[in-house]
Amino acid sequence: MTEPTHHHTVYNGPVIQQRGDNNHATNHGSVTIGHGDQELASAVRELRERLRAIEDRLTPDQARLVEEARPVLDLNREEMAARGLTLARLGQLANVIGPMAQPVADAVGKLIQLLG
Repeated sequence: MTEPTHHHTVYNGPVIQQRGDNNHATNHGSVTIGHGDQELASAVRELRERLRAIEDRLTPDQARLVEEARPVLDLNREEMAARGLTLARLGQLANVIGPMAQPVADAVGKLIQLLG
């Protein structure tokens, strides 16, 4: 059986790998797969950091929106671009929160521009 081909993805969080033989592995660090677009990876990392910086100031609804958007940051460029509406919602959330979330709005804008 051959391994699947992967696109370049940088993911900063738990990665669970499961194969058909019930062999599981968990990596709780950063994973880089394939060849890369370092600028995109850097923009995703920056957005993750900015979101973490405001987590404790979010309402439960805002926190849920952020949590629902996080998987989009794990996708490859094409899949992430196809889910641009989710990224736009993060930008809108940052605007609603106000000046303390301006770095989030800036990071979302940079990411959307890279995907454009």
